[in-house]
Amino acid sequence: MDINKMIALPYDEVRALYRNFLHSQSISNATINTAYADTFYLWRKGSKEIFWNAVNNTDFEIEAKNALIKALSENSTGNVNSLVSGYLSHLRRFRLFLASDGTAEPSAVKQENPTNRSYTSKKKMDIDIPNPSTNQVEIYLKKWGGLESYHLQEDALNKLFHELCPKNTDIIDILLKASTLNDFYSTNIFSIYPVAKHICDLDIDVRLEAGDVTLVRDIQYVTIGDKAKNFYSFASKYCSHHNPLDYPIYDSYVDEVLRYFRNRDSFSDFQDSDLKDYIKFKGILIDFRTFYNLDKYNLKEIDQYVWLLGKDYFPKNYGKKKRGDK
Repeated sequence: MDINKMIALPYDEVRALYRNFLHSQSISNATINTAYADTFYLWRKGSKEIFWNAVNNTDFEIEAKNALIKALSENSTGNVNSLVSGYLSHLRRFRLFLASDGTAEPSAVKQENPTNRSYTSKKKMDIDIPNPSTNQVEIYLKKWGGLESYHLQEDALNKLFHELCPKNTDIIDILLKASTLNDFYSTNIFSIYPVAKHICDLDIDVRLEAGDVTLVRDIQYVTIGDKAKNFYSFASKYCSHHNPLDYPIYDSYVDEVLRYFRNRDSFSDFQDSDLKDYIKFKGILIDFRTFYNLDKYNLKEIDQYVWLLGKDYFPKNYGKKKRGDK
């Protein structure tokens, strides 16, 4: 294969050629989908030059590993040492592709239809969500602005959280905020006082302002009576209404959309359960934003866009869902 010719190709064409190669090997579809995304991590997170320098370096194992460690340290919330070996293995396979001689020419590669991918369940196979893009985000943010009941409700919460009761040292203030969230968003907390008392005892104001993501976990676990409760969605909302740029909201709609695009485009290789770990959840949402080149939008805007996608494409069979429901 002419390496110089490959280096001259744009990102999408290199990926398409490599995908053809992967399908010619004895590799599972799941591995193909992961390799299709993860092989080009250095290109996405660094640059084309960094990617090709690592792949073609005579000291590949050392240079590629060092480049991956640097990129993962700057962009990933996971354990770098545990992640680097996986990405390195994908680059090793790509080097085998470069050494092969039976690859189709770029002109012969068909444009890949993103709808022609495997999904993990029959239910998802019939769903075709438009590719995330600046245009799509603008459409949905405009739609959000037109939902009067939502933005008026949010305006009321902003007044409560930022003007009337901005601190979390008075149990009465916390009760007002927690009760209003519980009512507006139907989070089904039937005994709100223990939750408010728990928040008050945590002394959260400094951590909220700093955007400490471990705070969500500290708030979500509450003992009521003799039973341990997990109010994950509520905890993410409580933090988000204080500091929306650092605390995106978790709910079932966002969960569905992130899993859909993971299965379709392999933008990340997270496990389903990772979405219930707030630190990982926020990192996954950031990876989603980066993968689809949506970095101009803050996490609140990405969260609104993803939630409305979920509302449109994964409607529930019960009741009328409000923003942030589980």
